[in-house]
Amino acid sequence: MSKSFTNAQLEAYLDESLPDEQMTAVEAALRDDPEFTERLSSLLGRRDAGVHSVGAIWRRHRLSCPTREHLGSFLLEVLSAEQAEYVRFHVEVIGCRYCSASVEDLRQQHAATDLDDSHTRREKYFQTSAGYLSEQD
Repeated sequence: MSKSFTNAQLEAYLDESLPDEQMTAVEAALRDDPEFTERLSSLLGRRDAGVHSVGAIWRRHRLSCPTREHLGSFLLEVLSAEQAEYVRFHVEVIGCRYCSASVEDLRQQHAATDLDDSHTRREKYFQTSAGYLSEQD
């Protein structure tokens, strides 16, 4: 089982950027296979020594991740179809933990803003109409 993990997946594991299921599978393999643990230690040693591939640098700096602005535009559905498909693929299929967390954070902020806006709007209506209310005895 541990042989089925690529070095790229193990690098992603070290960066904690694998989807949850794969993180769990790597951790289980590490518990069961001392050779796999040695392989991961070797990768970590190479990385700490400054031996990096272009792919490792790309993943570590998350160069394929959309910006937070693009993620917000995705939620507002204002991206082109091609851009929206890329963001959807990146978040849902690739399972980027960073972007998934950003999308969830943006959703929560949007929901909180909606609640605040309706309360503020209600307050403004009340304040602007207060002078027009008449006492009814």
